[in-house]
Amino acid sequence: MSDHDVDQYRVTEAPYYRPVGDEVDLYQAAYQARMPVMLKGPTGCGKSRFVEYMAWKLERPLVTVACNEDMTAADLVGRYLLDANGTRWQDGPLTTAARIGAICYLDEVVEARQDTTVVIHPLTDHRRTLPLEKKGELVHAHPDFHLVISYNPGYQSLMKDLKQSTKQRFGALDFSYPESDAEAEIVAHETGVDGDTADKLVQIAHRARNLKGHGLDEGISTRLLVYAASLIAKGIEPRPACMMTLVRPLTDDPDMRETLDQAVATYF
Repeated sequence: MSDHDVDQYRVTEAPYYRPVGDEVDLYQAAYQARMPVMLKGPTGCGKSRFVEYMAWKLERPLVTVACNEDMTAADLVGRYLLDANGTRWQDGPLTTAARIGAICYLDEVVEARQDTTVVIHPLTDHRRTLPLEKKGELVHAHPDFHLVISYNPGYQSLMKDLKQSTKQRFGALDFSYPESDAEAEIVAHETGVDGDTADKLVQIAHRARNLKGHGLDEGISTRLLVYAASLIAKGIEPRPACMMTLVRPLTDDPDMRETLDQAVATYF
């Protein structure tokens, strides 16, 4: 693969990321040791942004895969395609990352079928290899290759958990929503709203997060707060902005919507 092809995976501008603990130092050490890393935490709390930030900081290309239940092993490693000249092999994203020495980020890996996740095993131990069985090739991972997976432990059902044989191949970092001050700063920085508005949005989120397990599957994520603030910054009144971004996406239950709407009304 040419330098030009590798460049498409580079993170060229510094993503805004505000560390909440020692996760940057821990990840850097894990990268230097080539220890695969698992990021655990709720949806929209900054896991993907963190990986982008670390790829930028370490000056490594980043290949991101949004995992889903229909994803097959071939979607990850590659397959033969038919074209005008017959068949040709096309690498999948995992194979591409292993060849070019990228950070490969498998987002919400537990969504993928278990027979799919097994293909990552030989890349996560001393072998650092990827067998392309259909092609009869054994790819030895580039020395800079690093595997990162994320998942949301609170959301997964018992049917959808990672096998112990997969979990025990990774070091893990826990992520959660930032402290109030930090979260308000992130919302203000990302959208340009004033600090007071950002603070109010974070307070609404805290109320909703307290309802998790009491009618809500998930609390309001930092990502949704950024959406709300973006609409407010565009001139939308706070209450309809919050309804669109913080209430309607979370639930269809009329009572729960009423509860969340009252939380919004308290601050706006």
